[in-house]
Amino acid sequence: MEQKNGSSFTGFILLGFSDRPQLELVLFVVLLIFYLFTLLGNTTIIALSHLDPHLQTPMYFFLSNLSFLDLCYTTSTVPQLLVHLRGADKSISFGGCVAQLFISLGLGCTECILLGVMALDRYAAICRPLQYTVIMHPCLCALMASASWFIGFANSSLQTVLIFILPLCGRNKIDHFFCEVPPLLKLACVDTTVNESELFFVSVIIFFIPVALIIFSYGQIVRAVLRIKSSAGQRKAFGTCGSHITVVSLFYGTAIYAYLQPRNNYSQDQGKFISLFYTIVTPMVNPVIYTLRNKDVMGAMKKFWRVHDSR
Repeated sequence: MEQKNGSSFTGFILLGFSDRPQLELVLFVVLLIFYLFTLLGNTTIIALSHLDPHLQTPMYFFLSNLSFLDLCYTTSTVPQLLVHLRGADKSISFGGCVAQLFISLGLGCTECILLGVMALDRYAAICRPLQYTVIMHPCLCALMASASWFIGFANSSLQTVLIFILPLCGRNKIDHFFCEVPPLLKLACVDTTVNESELFFVSVIIFFIPVALIIFSYGQIVRAVLRIKSSAGQRKAFGTCGSHITVVSLFYGTAIYAYLQPRNNYSQDQGKFISLFYTIVTPMVNPVIYTLRNKDVMGAMKKFWRVHDSR
């Protein structure tokens, strides 16, 4: 990165919520509780998916991938935010900022794609139940999950390079609580129209190809369910998809607000709270949504506690 006076660049200052000092203690307590619940909930999902034979299916394979992703996503930003909320030093090194952007952006892109893959799994389970185990072969599941991670981090590599080759001319104060694309673009001392257009184009692809898969899958699912004559059968079929639809709505709603609205309409304060939502709230509620609406997971938890109590 070019600097105005040619001096060496040491890092950035993350302003975060320093303009609201009365809010920092409240945020620290709330976010610490949320983070601990995120760790507990997602670790539980991963452990149950691997320990219970009844949960070793394609659906729970993808769900454990999602839980691992959420654990990493939250951990890439929240511990540092907690430290900054309770200390005077708000700095982050240049290398730390690059790593944080690369990891968080890669995980966010991966989640977009993975949610689309999970919709295809639900389509195969409900619309092709007799061929489900053949269609969703473990090798295919592993391939689709691997492709989600690869595409997500390939896109992140490109975006990270394009962001950090922009000259900053000595600017190092990021009006955010972690290194994210929109506030980093605001630091540049050159016209970023081309960069913003490229970001918008890639974001559209990353967001809307999975959305197209989700719309297609649930369109077919609705048609298949409506052909079921039993109302109990319809409720059961829709119930298996309700958790996924809820998670998709939470994640895509906030991500689209952050990345696809015009820059001149972007409010930095609103952006911070929206970012809080998809970096900590969504990863925390995902296990709750899947657990409360899923009899298999609840049954596995009860079975685990019965075994534990009998020892």
